[in-house]
Amino acid sequence: MPNSSERGATLLYSLAMFGVVSVICGILVAGLMVPYAALATAGAKAGASTVEDLPEDLVIPPQSQRTSVYMADGKLLTNFYEDYRIYKPLDDISPTMVSAQLAIEDHRFYEHGPLDLTGTLRALVTNVGGGDTQGGSSITQQYVKMAQIDIAKRNNDQAGIARAQESTIQRKIQELRYAIALEKQLSKDDIIERYLNIAMYGPSVYGVEAAAQVYFDKSAKDLDLAESAFLAGLVQNPTRTDPADNPDAALERRNVVLNRMAELQLVTRDEAAKAKEEKFDPKKIERPTNNCANSRYPFLCDYVKKTITTNPMYGETPEDRENLLLRGGLEIQTEIDPKAQDAAEKAVADMISPKDPALGVMSQIQPGTGLIIAMAQSRPEMGNKPGQTFYNYAVSREMGGAEGYQMGSTFKAFTAAAAIEKGIPLSQTYASPSGMEFKGRTMQTCNGPVKSNQYDPKNSTRSGTFNMRQATAYSVNTYFVQLQLAAGNCRVAQMADKAGLQLSQGGTLVDPGPTANEKDPMGYDNYTSLTLGIADVTPLSVAEAYATFAARGKHCKPIIIKAMKDSNGKDVKVPSADCKQVMDQGVADATTELLRGVMNGTGAPARIPGGYPQAGKTGTIDSNSAVWFAGYTPEVAGAAMIAVDKTNDYWDNRRKSLKGMRLPESGTYLAGSGGGDAGRGIYAPAMEKALEGKPRTGFKQASSKFTQGKNVDVPSTSGMSASQARETLEGAGFNVARQSVYSSQPSGSYLGTSANGSAKAGQTIYLMYSKGPRPKPAPAPAPKKEPEKKDDKKPEKKDEKPADKPQTPSDSGGG
Repeated sequence: MPNSSERGATLLYSLAMFGVVSVICGILVAGLMVPYAALATAGAKAGASTVEDLPEDLVIPPQSQRTSVYMADGKLLTNFYEDYRIYKPLDDISPTMVSAQLAIEDHRFYEHGPLDLTGTLRALVTNVGGGDTQGGSSITQQYVKMAQIDIAKRNNDQAGIARAQESTIQRKIQELRYAIALEKQLSKDDIIERYLNIAMYGPSVYGVEAAAQVYFDKSAKDLDLAESAFLAGLVQNPTRTDPADNPDAALERRNVVLNRMAELQLVTRDEAAKAKEEKFDPKKIERPTNNCANSRYPFLCDYVKKTITTNPMYGETPEDRENLLLRGGLEIQTEIDPKAQDAAEKAVADMISPKDPALGVMSQIQPGTGLIIAMAQSRPEMGNKPGQTFYNYAVSREMGGAEGYQMGSTFKAFTAAAAIEKGIPLSQTYASPSGMEFKGRTMQTCNGPVKSNQYDPKNSTRSGTFNMRQATAYSVNTYFVQLQLAAGNCRVAQMADKAGLQLSQGGTLVDPGPTANEKDPMGYDNYTSLTLGIADVTPLSVAEAYATFAARGKHCKPIIIKAMKDSNGKDVKVPSADCKQVMDQGVADATTELLRGVMNGTGAPARIPGGYPQAGKTGTIDSNSAVWFAGYTPEVAGAAMIAVDKTNDYWDNRRKSLKGMRLPESGTYLAGSGGGDAGRGIYAPAMEKALEGKPRTGFKQASSKFTQGKNVDVPSTSGMSASQARETLEGAGFNVARQSVYSSQPSGSYLGTSANGSAKAGQTIYLMYSKGPRPKPAPAPAPKKEPEKKDDKKPEKKDEKPADKPQTPSDSGGG
């Protein structure tokens, strides 16, 4: 820290300099008929308010720098910046560039202090009237002004930006005061380094490294004489000499710089003349990508952006996080695989056109890590033109998504997993007719037992009596509603939640949260139709949840950022996948065994070519407004969806159904099938590409402990009425049905239950009703009297010739 005598000397120097300038200006101004007293008064007031009130230390934070995002192959995805800047130390900047900048702005920079008296005097003489100033500032003074603007920008302080650019004597005095303090803290080399990194070299182009890359596609350390002079000339008026809009003005200014360098004998006149012959082609300007709209993958890019701006780890407020992204100079490495992303986008585009009144989505996640492999949609461009959108249809609203989509029978995987977890065997059979009525059934919700409302599901595939394997393979609705009730609604909803399924508006199935429908805020565990996928969820979370099964019960949150560094090259903490074992491996393995069977059932059209072990589940929404296929191998999990775009005018006065529809733009015919439309059309080709080069790892064999289920106690129903017994048994997770038997009791009498002691979890227990005594068998009919037989034997004929021997079939040609 400077001592008091040094501070006094600095203050004295500052006041002396202003005194000298003021005296000289007073003389000159008097000659120009400008009242010196007025100038002196203005200068005195400005000096008092700035020299005395301002702190001595000028604290300037690191300069704003662009943030860059890279894909897995190392290629740039995008930049985020308000000012495009790449900070470089002085050693990484061409000495010719330094000489050119000093020659045109402050050639005596290394000789004078913070004030260039000659230049300041010239400026004051030129524009003293009205308190205005123009030019004449030293490099240090210019840097102070630029830094003040940068700080105000960082704080979104528009008034501060305006104050830093005021053309007044007061601002000039303040600038000098800061310059004096700065030259006490930094060396001349430090100041020129900061200057070259903060100066504006064209609209949104800040710092010499950024300028070198934009205008010449090279680094600042490689700039030659002509290029250095070209850039140095832009600083005085970067808007008027913008190389893109006014290249002639930029070249004219370059030549002024070259002349000045020759005049100062920094280069020879021949070298300057030769440099003037170099041409500049504005068509070769490479404007850096900014934000996501013009990036290669806009919605993956936007997901990266929102990963930063929605996470309190990167700042207390959204504004703080936005500042970090736009000005923090981060280097973000993602796991975005262009090969997999391009394949997913092609698979979607081959089925659905951007302007079609339907939406196509494909999301892929790596099991066991949570890394997002691909996230594609049928409207890949960000914008508000036809066929464009600002929504990422795969994600939640918080992350830029839309309203979400019901997933239909794709949800049944969680019902099956919950049933297995409870101990219900895969062999469990239920009579599953084409339609069933569920009213007044006891449902185990997370808030206790409740009675179901009227619900009458119907099957869309097969009907009959099925076990869990068969019902899963053929997606039998009436079976799965019974299985849901046996497993318990709460357990089913919790299974989906812990696997990773996410509601589009946030919250969980058990607790949808305050953004759920205000008229119906209860959790989805209160619905008899839960197993048929009634909640609005996100396609990315469906892939996430299926990845949990693929990883044998280990859930990982989706992540897209692999690593991140700050502007100094230090590691920055990235969001964790927070991988946790959320279900027993045996439960996941048995669920996989069921879902593998689907690939020979309704999911057969979605089989991935190449002999990969695979599992999956189809899904079709009631009325065919959306179709799904979700599946996985041990290496990749994916979810494909095609859904009606409810916002499209096409559906006005039309039934919102994909079944039997030919899309008007792409010409694709949709059968309204999860396995065919979403599975064969999008899922299979996208997964095939994503799996190229990956091993064909097999699934783990499911343990009989989980496939065969377990015995559980049957609650006693002794002394209970039939309705009480039903409620008790259903509350214990048993399926309850009525069976009539013969007994000595009057017909219709309740007799008891078919099981006591213990039984397999989820099995059907019958309420036995009498249908009366067994009827006495009817008497046997009296035997009929046989009629007398007559002898019909004909008299034997004599001397008759015997018949010929029969021919064999081969001989006769018969057979």
